[in-house]
Amino acid sequence: MLLCDIGNTSYHFLSEFDSFKKDVKRFDPSEVKHKIYYISVNKKVEVKLKNLPNWIEISSHLDKTKYYKTMGVDRMMALEAIESGIIIDAGSAITVDVKRGGVFEGGFIYAGVSAMSQTYKKISNALDYEFNFDIDLEKLPKNSQDAITYGYLKTLYCEVVSHKMEIILTGGDAQKFTKIFKEARVDEHLVFKGMQKIIFNFY
Repeated sequence: MLLCDIGNTSYHFLSEFDSFKKDVKRFDPSEVKHKIYYISVNKKVEVKLKNLPNWIEISSHLDKTKYYKTMGVDRMMALEAIESGIIIDAGSAITVDVKRGGVFEGGFIYAGVSAMSQTYKKISNALDYEFNFDIDLEKLPKNSQDAITYGYLKTLYCEVVSHKMEIILTGGDAQKFTKIFKEARVDEHLVFKGMQKIIFNFY
C-alpha cells in the first residue's frame, strides 16, 4: 500500500518499506503507476490528480462534521489516529489540537520556527538569532537570544501542558520540540496512521 500526504511544498509518501518526499514543483505524479491513496491541502496538485485514476483521494470518507470547516485535512487525519491527547504538528506553522475521549475539543495555530525567526529579524537585526531549544523556561532570560526564545516558547509550553494530556509531536521540527516537551513522544507517521484507519474501513 502506498500512501501520500500532499502539502504546499512536498508529496510525503509512505510505503511498507520506508517514507520519502518529493518536491511539489518538480515531481510529476503521472510517473507513478501504482495505486496511491492520498490526502491533499494543495489545490493546484489536486487538479493534476483528478485525471489520474490510480491516485485515490480518501478524505471524502472522513466525517468532517467532527471538526471545523476550514481545518486542514492533514490535521483531521492526525486526530483520527488517536483517542485522546494533544497533537503538536511542528511544521511551517505549528498546529496544536486537543482530542479527549474520541472528541475533538479544539486547537490553535502558532507561527512556525522559521516564520517567527524571520519576524524577529524584520523587527531588528539585533534580534537575528536562532532559537535556543536548550533554554530553561523556569528562569527569566538575561541575554537577547534567550529573551526571544522565552517569549516564543513559554506561551506555547504553558498552554500545551495546562491540558495535562499526553503530548504527541509530529512534523519537520518535532525533534527540536522534544527538548521543551520532554515527556512527549514523536510520531512522524501520525497522519498516515489516520489515513490507514480510513482505508481499512472503506477499501
